[in-house]
Amino acid sequence: MDQTTGRSALFSGLLSVSEVYEGSEEIASARSLARTFLTDVQTVHGLPVSGRAMGMVQLVVSELVTNVIRYAPGPCLLTLEVQGGAVEVTVWDSSTALPAVLAPDAGRIGQHGLEIVMAVCQSFQVHREPVGKRITAAVGLADAPGGDRVGH
Repeated sequence: MDQTTGRSALFSGLLSVSEVYEGSEEIASARSLARTFLTDVQTVHGLPVSGRAMGMVQLVVSELVTNVIRYAPGPCLLTLEVQGGAVEVTVWDSSTALPAVLAPDAGRIGQHGLEIVMAVCQSFQVHREPVGKRITAAVGLADAPGGDRVGH
């Protein structure tokens, strides 16, 4: 447990942090957790984190946590974990309803969050759990030469 932040981080081949959120005012806190986590990944553990990855992870965290707070009852558990050159953003909630991923429609106002998440991530998965569901999206940490995303 990090005594300065009260957050836990594990290091034994993987880096991970988790936090629980319950209200819309905490969406900014979830983005801050992502930013702090990735800054530590880079400065403390020496792993490369591109500016693009920093922004995309915060975007993905914001979209996924917002959806949970908006559409699911109860808390949201956010976990960030570095694995295989990517950060996996996982949110768990207690709702059994799976998210609706709508087809791209430039004329639609709103409800583009999952469409955006899927466009910027290396992978996107939804798993039913004994209670609720878990959504995991992976964002590459480094850019390949020429600015392309690594692993994409």
